[in-house]
Amino acid sequence: MKKNYIFGKNTLANALEHNSSLKYVFATSSFKDERIFSLLKKKNIPFKIVSNKEISSFVGNVNHQGIVGEVEDYKYLSLEELIKKNENNPNALLVVLDGIEDPHNFGAILRSVDAFGASGVIIGANRQVGLNSTVAKVSTGAIEYVDTCMVVNLNQTIKTLKDNGYWIVASDGEAKDDYRSIDYNTKIALIVGSEGFGVSKLLLKNSDFIVKIPMVGHVNSLNASVACALFLAQIYNRRNPL
Repeated sequence: MKKNYIFGKNTLANALEHNSSLKYVFATSSFKDERIFSLLKKKNIPFKIVSNKEISSFVGNVNHQGIVGEVEDYKYLSLEELIKKNENNPNALLVVLDGIEDPHNFGAILRSVDAFGASGVIIGANRQVGLNSTVAKVSTGAIEYVDTCMVVNLNQTIKTLKDNGYWIVASDGEAKDDYRSIDYNTKIALIVGSEGFGVSKLLLKNSDFIVKIPMVGHVNSLNASVACALFLAQIYNRRNPL
């Protein structure tokens, strides 16, 4: 059975403080962060000093900073659980990812979702990177807080969200309407697509609003995680004016 690992000082520290699924920790002899060793002892989590080669055998050629943790399988909420959890929140905000295959983009999106207080993330089971060690590292701990749901059919998911009172807002660089023109003071499902393909045509067809981020520079597209962060910041600002 394939084991799941997380790596890096900040990722491990966040897991030790907030994640009960951490099972075992491996560190190199050169790793000297007393804060983490103190947390390991406090939480009674076993750890072992191993070679750098052995740690690399767990996670590959990444910047693991000399420490790796074995964790239980990443947990996904069902769509029903996610909807139920937010049914009494009139401003629930779910981010729907369509074809985000880069774990760095996904990790950065989780970080923004946590930073701006969104309610959760929905990903497809196909053409989409799932929760893994690289996503955990890039999210700098946000993976511990953000509810994530994986579904088989995004189009059916959008219809279910509509039935539960969500307005569907899709990001599309070719849209006519400005993303600042929307009133976000309701339940919102924000669809963000990949840089290469964008949001699929069927998802766009089933959206209530299709909007774009206005740009005046020479580059006509944004990294998916940057675009998502701008949307989340705009929604937060509209909902929380000075």
